[in-house]
Amino acid sequence: MIQYRIVSKEEINRELFQNFVRHQNVTDCWRRDNNTWVIKSAPFVDDWSEEDYHTLVTCLKNTAATGGLVYAAFYDGKLKGFASVESGLFGGAQNYLDLTSIHVSEDMRGEGIGKALFCAAKAWAKEHGAKKLYISAHSAVESQAFYKAMGCVEAQVYNQMHVEAEPYDCQLECELS
Repeated sequence: MIQYRIVSKEEINRELFQNFVRHQNVTDCWRRDNNTWVIKSAPFVDDWSEEDYHTLVTCLKNTAATGGLVYAAFYDGKLKGFASVESGLFGGAQNYLDLTSIHVSEDMRGEGIGKALFCAAKAWAKEHGAKKLYISAHSAVESQAFYKAMGCVEAQVYNQMHVEAEPYDCQLECELS
């Protein structure tokens, strides 16, 4: 049985991710070509190094410490998915809150965990004054299919910090109704 709950700052450490598999074989990605979105071949393996996990732990601890949400899915007591939303509104009239991460362990994909995490992030963002959730999302075709299924569209206002940090990401938004 999958259990969902908020994760506290004190719980976030490298050991929390010991049973989490961040692995994705990417073949095709969405790319902007002359102001049109097209699918292009861009094969690579997306996997996290120990340095990536260290950065993740630091970022998630900061999110929890500054009033944001870190929400996770556990199967048999083991972390199998998580999402994080920052606490600061931005984007002017858009009133965005930033979904800074959403990941499901490779061994648990297709079980509805991503959808449950995304819905929880949307509900939390709405409760905290947002009109829309902002997502700087991996451009892999599979990742974008997930976001489209969740009702995401191209963001009306781009967060330049995200664009500069991940120039191949797709900048998305999801209205909170």
